[in-house]
Amino acid sequence: MSLEALFCDVDDFCQRFLDQWYAQQLTQGTRKRRRASRLSVSEIMTILICFHQSGYRHFKAYYLFYVRRHLKEVFPGW
Repeated sequence: MSLEALFCDVDDFCQRFLDQWYAQQLTQGTRKRRRASRLSVSEIMTILICFHQSGYRHFKAYYLFYVRRHLKEVFPGW
């Protein structure tokens, strides 16, 4: 499966799931902040799925030596 096809599937899932998840969360009356991140949830999940399929044993090594070098153009949010 290509990275683009994987991202599309993950993004479709996240769009449906996150709305329902936020609606069902319990609050204690205090407001929780949700900071905007540079990467979307879909992009983060795509990177995690690719890590599990990659053969790397440590996420830090995968991120530093593969994602940051080879996928910088694919994820422009950095």
